[in-house]
Amino acid sequence: MKFRVYRYNPETDQNPYMQGFVVEASRGMMLRDALLAIQDQDESFAFRHSCGEGVCGSDGVNVNGVNKLACVTPVAELRETVVVRPLPGRPVIRDLVVDMSQFFTQYKRVEPWLKHRDPLPEQEITQTPEARDKLDGLYECNLCGCCSTACPSFWWNPEKFLGPQALLTACRFLEDSRDQAAEERLDALAGPYKLFRCHSIMNCVEVCPKGLNPTKAIGQIRARMLKGSL
Repeated sequence: MKFRVYRYNPETDQNPYMQGFVVEASRGMMLRDALLAIQDQDESFAFRHSCGEGVCGSDGVNVNGVNKLACVTPVAELRETVVVRPLPGRPVIRDLVVDMSQFFTQYKRVEPWLKHRDPLPEQEITQTPEARDKLDGLYECNLCGCCSTACPSFWWNPEKFLGPQALLTACRFLEDSRDQAAEERLDALAGPYKLFRCHSIMNCVEVCPKGLNPTKAIGQIRARMLKGSL
């Protein structure tokens, strides 16, 4: 199977370039396996990967123009020649490895932890099954970055716009019955370059390897803001 992969080492290369490889595809092969086979052919080729099971989110790449997790992308589903590039909109460290610092900075800005003002009980803070069900579709994110790096608003305003991943996380804590900082969280999301920079293009939904819907979560936050302003 033919592949063309993005190559760039800032220490030695003046410009990025594409390099061709041929990999013998086997039944059940994932893109991560193919990239490892390419690495066997050229040990200087660099890409991130870890668990190989779609859990850690480390091997996000752009494949034939679409962001995907390499470890859960069957090569049999890809049209040949397979073109693999780094996630768009992020500085390239080397080959397919990009700098995700800004992505994680925006994630931390939504303060992704429970804020509970009341005295803590001796045991756990309980939830009803109905309250727990509201978190489904919000907590499963593996921080791969596929959604935010597919979002034009994040490309254009990476220092200001939080991005779909961070806003999905913000919704997760706003919907959590154990959290007691909803007003504070909503105030932090107000402004033209935060929540409302999302234009509902839905690139984030199309590329999420976990099948999550950040656009829907952003809509839930907007509804909360509207309700609070009435």
